[in-house]
Amino acid sequence: MNFVISSSEFLGYLQSVGRVINAKNTLPILDNYLFQIKNKDLTITASDLESTLITKIKLENCEGEGNVAVPSKILNDALKEFPDQPLTFNVDIEKLNLEISSETGKYVIPCQNAVDFPKVPSLTNEAKKITLNNDVVLNGINKALFATADDELRPVMNGIYIEIYKDNVTFAASDSHKLVRYRRTDFKSEFESSFILPKKPASLLRNILPKEEKEIVLEFDEKNALVTTSNYKLVCRLTEGNYPNYNSVIPTDNQNKLIVDRIELYNTLRRVSLFSSQSSNLVKLSLSGNQITISAQDIDFAVSGVERLNCQYDGEEMEIGFKSTFLMEILSNLPSSEIVMELSDPARAGLLLPFESEVEDEDILMLLMPMMIN
Repeated sequence: MNFVISSSEFLGYLQSVGRVINAKNTLPILDNYLFQIKNKDLTITASDLESTLITKIKLENCEGEGNVAVPSKILNDALKEFPDQPLTFNVDIEKLNLEISSETGKYVIPCQNAVDFPKVPSLTNEAKKITLNNDVVLNGINKALFATADDELRPVMNGIYIEIYKDNVTFAASDSHKLVRYRRTDFKSEFESSFILPKKPASLLRNILPKEEKEIVLEFDEKNALVTTSNYKLVCRLTEGNYPNYNSVIPTDNQNKLIVDRIELYNTLRRVSLFSSQSSNLVKLSLSGNQITISAQDIDFAVSGVERLNCQYDGEEMEIGFKSTFLMEILSNLPSSEIVMELSDPARAGLLLPFESEVEDEDILMLLMPMMIN
């Protein structure tokens, strides 16, 4: 079988799908793409057993049908070196090799039998199905992914908890220090359910969804989820277990409220945090009147830094400490030009919210646990 396709177009599809492939695989066949040609459609599949990503390309110039597994690294590396030009790919199923022909050269890559490639997991008849706007899922993943944990002992914390209600969908993530809850109310469902989407498939979706414009279809059962877009299909194994009741840690009685320019606060933190202790990254926020004083020091090296910012503050005078890296992460993921920080006391979590929401049906809440000030 053979087909002709643009080198840059082909490489774009392969790189999107190839993000699934691990640097080191337990099964050698997982280092390959599965190519399936049928009815002038080329289906490309990549898998790491936990997640499988599939895309389909309509071929205008194609002869023959068949399946073959092609090594991903050598194919990607070779296509990167070609200028944008049409290339002819000739696959010999019997000899198991792929021949790439350009105007000036010919290259041969040995392949493997497609039979050895793992089968795509299928969902049960009890699987639930919903349709979501592309931007709802993309924004939910973008806002929550940075707050997921890397905890081998509690794998449920390493993914995004997606809750489906009849009048909203909520994305939540936490690493026990920070928490994100992203809710969209422009969504309707006939049922209520929830599942934990692991970090890797969430990252894969974050990569492919910006290229999609239409609605996406999400199907899931107790073990697997299938996300179908206009160009891709992602099948992944869901994280098993119960997600903690994160709503119970969100403080509701926050009488102290601070409104401050997000970019100014972020840039100030970047400067002041350079003078914080390398072990703790502790910065101190002193709130008084309409001014916030941000300070840090490293006693071991006798360095310190302090800056003042104008703000709107309604509350009692307070000093509270935060880990600067976590606070800057949250600030860089909030969309508003001004943010609201709600505080109750220096020992309880602080809430960070956008002052004005960019999307009418969007509700973003981020929480950060404080640090003890010595």
